[in-house]
Amino acid sequence: MSNHDVKDLGLAPLGKQRILWADRNMPVLASIRERFKKERPLEGMRFSACLHVTAETANLMRTLSTGGADSVLCASNPLSTQDDVAASLVADFDVKTYSINGEDNDTYYDHIKAALEHRPQITFDDGADLVSMLHNDYTDQIPEVKCSMEETTTGVIRLEAMKNDGALKIPVVAVNDADSKHLFDNRYGTGQSTIDGIIRATDILLAGKTFVVGGYGMCGRGLASRAKGMGAQVVVTEVDALRALEAAMDGFEVMSMQKAAEIGDIFCTVTGNTTVLEKKHFEKMKDGAVVANSGHFNVEIDIDSLAAISRSVNTDVRDYVDEYVLENGNRIYLLGQGRLINLVAAEGHPASVMDMSFSVQALMAEYTVKNDLKVEVHKVPREIDESVASLKLSTMGIEIDDLTTKQKQYLESWEEGT
Repeated sequence: MSNHDVKDLGLAPLGKQRILWADRNMPVLASIRERFKKERPLEGMRFSACLHVTAETANLMRTLSTGGADSVLCASNPLSTQDDVAASLVADFDVKTYSINGEDNDTYYDHIKAALEHRPQITFDDGADLVSMLHNDYTDQIPEVKCSMEETTTGVIRLEAMKNDGALKIPVVAVNDADSKHLFDNRYGTGQSTIDGIIRATDILLAGKTFVVGGYGMCGRGLASRAKGMGAQVVVTEVDALRALEAAMDGFEVMSMQKAAEIGDIFCTVTGNTTVLEKKHFEKMKDGAVVANSGHFNVEIDIDSLAAISRSVNTDVRDYVDEYVLENGNRIYLLGQGRLINLVAAEGHPASVMDMSFSVQALMAEYTVKNDLKVEVHKVPREIDESVASLKLSTMGIEIDDLTTKQKQYLESWEEGT
């Protein structure tokens, strides 16, 4: 394969315009890029990233390249690529890019192979597909990999499972678990962009509808809050007692998915787990129910079982909408083939929230180049987390207080009580 595989390099001018527009709303990453330009902390390092190929990701790749890295980017989802952005990365920013929106399964994995054949020393992942292939098919390269950064909840879960099984052979950093990432990106980014994707795909009015949110992690919290703000009656389903209790105390109705299936108008899974919606739920759904996923992989919705109980499937209803007609005549509308609806039908997280997530990625890239980490799933150092938050506040024109000497002494002492 050549140094790129994109849909059409002729799309590059539009992609560059989109990348630079996103950059206007990513001031923290831009400040890191300016420092990287002067210091070149990533000089001579080979990086491979398996991420959603969007304008925001493009600005991360620009930052890594500016810091001296020799970078390759491939898609972490067959339907999330912005083809014009991929073209611009190749044509305007000299980033080797392998990504085509709508690529088939074979092409998807060929592109991940191309990223690994770059022989990376640092990797970035959005779901651990690249790291999994490294451990399965490119084991000879494992000694060359200093570290990998993981962006998603699903990926961290997979990596923890690898560690527990003794299968993990490289250090990884759970970037997803940084407070400046999951408290904002997962909640505010997923919440807003998922609503955006569902509305773009369906043109549905949320007000007055019963909106079922599968899962009440950070993504679920954000989605439930935004759906409520649009006037929907929000129902939350959970398997975790503490999260279910939190959802109830946040004012949402909490019930089992089996019960919610009977009353929901719109369903969206945000769990990172498999088979959240399955046959027994589809059979209970009302005519015209809309089903979407904004968790991670398309396994959250059991599409095979939906197809098995359907007498026909119409894929020409509307862009990103497939109509499944059940044996009883009820219609279920599956959005985006069960893949991430916020990226399939919309543009993913807003640039201003990705500014923090990708700033953490860039700073952790620098950190891992300078430090040798043991084979483990590592947390982002608190000082990096706090520095990103402080920079973000500064760009927003927000000032906060500093602890006084007296306050610091009080917090550090134990003698003074009531």
